[in-house]
Amino acid sequence: MDHIFHFDGDSERISWKIKTGDSISEQNREHVEMYKDKVTNLQSKYIAFHVGLFWAIGVFIIKNEDSVKVKFNEKAMFEHFKFNKEIDDEFIKNRMRFIKQLISQRKLKMEFELI
Repeated sequence: MDHIFHFDGDSERISWKIKTGDSISEQNREHVEMYKDKVTNLQSKYIAFHVGLFWAIGVFIIKNEDSVKVKFNEKAMFEHFKFNKEIDDEFIKNRMRFIKQLISQRKLKMEFELI
């Protein structure tokens, strides 16, 4: 199955949208107390990517070996995923590790695009 995955985040909220064929699933969440107003917008986008991907797998939208096109609105994130560009932020490095773990465990075919 092919999916298009958008996500966003700021210091207060995260959101994501997954398009699969004619179906669109959208979710919005306030940050949990430990992150609310304590993370940067970039860190929040990594949280949104991680939580959104985990959620989509958990509700069986994204399944093993599916194809996922991720649309980034942040150049630094795009370069981090597409070209393995280093980011000097431990919080982001941890989120990246979790995201890569989900991708690997589920054998997802990933494509990254900057919008």
